[in-house]
Amino acid sequence: MKLDGEDRFFPPVSDDDVLAVRDRGEGTRAAGAARLALIGCFRPRQCGIATFTADTYDHLRKARPDLAIDVYAMRRHAGQPVGPEACRAIDEQDRAAYCAAAEAINASAADAVWLQHEFGIFGGRAGDMVLDLVDRIAAPLIVTLHTVLATPNDDQRRVIERLVARASKLVVMSDYGREALRDVYGADEEQIALIEHGTPDRPFVDIPPLREALGIAKRPVLSTFGLIGPGKGLETAIRALPAIAAQYPDILYRIVGATHPNLVAAEGEAYRHSLEALAESLGVADNIAWENRFLDAGELLDQIELCDIYLAPYPNLQQITSGTLAYAVALGRAVVSTPFVHARELLADEVGILLPGCDSEAIAEAVLLLLAVPEERRGFQRRAYRRGRRTAWNVIAGEFAALIETAIAPADAPSADRRAPALAGVWALSDDVGILQHARHLIPDRDHGYCIDDNARALMLVHSLAPRAQEDAGRRAIAYASFIQHAWNEERGVFRNFMGFDRRWLEEAGSEDSNGRTLWALGHAAANAQSPAMRAWAAEWFDRTAGMAEGFRSPRSIAFALLGADERLEHDASNRQARAIVERGGAFLCALWKTARRGGWDWFEPKLTYDNARLAEALIRAGRRLRSLPHEEAGLGALDWLATRQTAAEGHFRPIGSEGFGLEGESLPFDQQPVEAWATIAACATAFDTSGSRAWRDHAETAFAWFLGRNDRGVPLGDLRSGRCLDGLTPRGVNRNSGAESTLAFHLAWQTMAKVFWRESAPDFEAMRSATGMAAVAA
Repeated sequence: MKLDGEDRFFPPVSDDDVLAVRDRGEGTRAAGAARLALIGCFRPRQCGIATFTADTYDHLRKARPDLAIDVYAMRRHAGQPVGPEACRAIDEQDRAAYCAAAEAINASAADAVWLQHEFGIFGGRAGDMVLDLVDRIAAPLIVTLHTVLATPNDDQRRVIERLVARASKLVVMSDYGREALRDVYGADEEQIALIEHGTPDRPFVDIPPLREALGIAKRPVLSTFGLIGPGKGLETAIRALPAIAAQYPDILYRIVGATHPNLVAAEGEAYRHSLEALAESLGVADNIAWENRFLDAGELLDQIELCDIYLAPYPNLQQITSGTLAYAVALGRAVVSTPFVHARELLADEVGILLPGCDSEAIAEAVLLLLAVPEERRGFQRRAYRRGRRTAWNVIAGEFAALIETAIAPADAPSADRRAPALAGVWALSDDVGILQHARHLIPDRDHGYCIDDNARALMLVHSLAPRAQEDAGRRAIAYASFIQHAWNEERGVFRNFMGFDRRWLEEAGSEDSNGRTLWALGHAAANAQSPAMRAWAAEWFDRTAGMAEGFRSPRSIAFALLGADERLEHDASNRQARAIVERGGAFLCALWKTARRGGWDWFEPKLTYDNARLAEALIRAGRRLRSLPHEEAGLGALDWLATRQTAAEGHFRPIGSEGFGLEGESLPFDQQPVEAWATIAACATAFDTSGSRAWRDHAETAFAWFLGRNDRGVPLGDLRSGRCLDGLTPRGVNRNSGAESTLAFHLAWQTMAKVFWRESAPDFEAMRSATGMAAVAA
């Protein structure tokens, strides 16, 4: 039970100081069962979010007994107890604890993560430490927003906008919250779910037995509940009492709840004493009963049932959620409230009385009406109780369960179809200049022109096709090769990279990586082109430009050049330049690996970025070419480490996400890019050819299945029929664009699978001769 988002009731329960994920019966996942990570304050913590999270946990387990729920409990400090249901505690001011929790969630194979968000329960500016957690989780994220500010400060806006960008579903409890998320924070309408605050489902009681026991059965009783503090509007309610007591001298106003612990820490009980002094000065001290304590859930409901009229005199009219108001309505109490957001929505249609503002005279007038006309009061009670059935916890838990199902990624197995992706997807991005870099959805984007990286990849694809496909691909190869040739800057001794659609070069020298990749494509063409003339052209240009590799410093550009040189040696084993590149690159990568690796980090660099598997692939190839077992073993060991890191706990491929590129000693799960899957498949193919271990085939199959939908969102990126591939997997699904890099990665990955791992089966090369019209692409 959430009450106004404030710390307030359960008595402390002792527990271990530090918790780890427990191996307990309810936490083990049955075959086919889903797993939910639930994050928020939790019992025995005395706060409204803790109560709401605990109620959600209890009722969701009843609604979905097959759902395994792991609770990650927020706490103020390491000494705060955490209940036995929690599998892990997160200390709100400890940034490392958020990262460790994310790691534990990913390791648990959670199918969804549900975060209860309130700014004050997380550390950092506007609670931004929680972003260290959400950025690192791979499962779909659901966020319940207990506060949605219409006029946030810069830090609050930054936090909410980041949550909006990460979350598959956003839960609010009011229409106002939905509108604010959409209009202020840019959330998509389909992303937002309105699910009201859950409430108890008790039979209606007019005069409960407890009133008889307390000797107040015949007294008219008003009540307000919650942690005591200036935000409750209690001064306004107390100032209304003299007018009420003048007509009903026996009126009793029960103010139930302890003083807010933060207020006690700052000033003791000074605020409560000021309220008592106000009541004394107004002559109504005997008309107020103070319950200065925390209450458990059952006692709380009993206390609300004691009253005839529930007062909600809150001065903050932007408050979007009040648990006590929801409970009072569900228990059939007549409610008098200021017109704050939640009250305006919940009390509509004469469910309760809405005041024009936070005004003592208006409170007194409304209370006197309800006391003077019992039938009017009973009418409000009937309408309130009827309204409360819509928010009974069994109803809300059912809505929660349905929401979780929509967020969880589909578990359907990807297609086992081994037909080649249609080349129409590549040709649609190509023209007589070369291949365009980007597309907006499936339409080529001329604004960004061309780059040598993609033309190099396209040339590699053409020369990977089977002989029967060369008839369609021949003229395309000429365009890609011509682009590369034209890109050479003789004066600088390097290739340019970017060209505008107007055929003007946008730079005089491309990056090291783009030059290394071009050298690789030339070596590949020299070894694999069907046309003798094309092989001769590629060999000439490789030899002409290979000298630039001596100046490479980037590990990836060195690896790309090495891969190209290894291909060149397939065509000309005595080529000295190519052999020197392999020798120098192999020595460099092996030394890099020996220097950078440490316990638990068996890699060439202290960080992971893009095309990671190419480093291991290049070192394995150098070892094979130079007959160096240390090179081979180092490359295989590094690739094995990377393969393990890129395998999710559920068993599917999870490439290093671009958001984490360059983070030292860790990686983030998003955005996932097709080029990483291709690089991994190619490296596994080299490892398979070198070692013969079936494990490499298995990992390559897993990486290729990522294209077809066995991934963190259960959605395919590559489409065999159109031959297009979407640009990436994001926290909320897919990037709908399908540019050259992604489409070429899909095709080249398929070529590797067909030639190395599926060679016992006969690929259907006729599928590669699909029509090139846009109709086929659109299909």
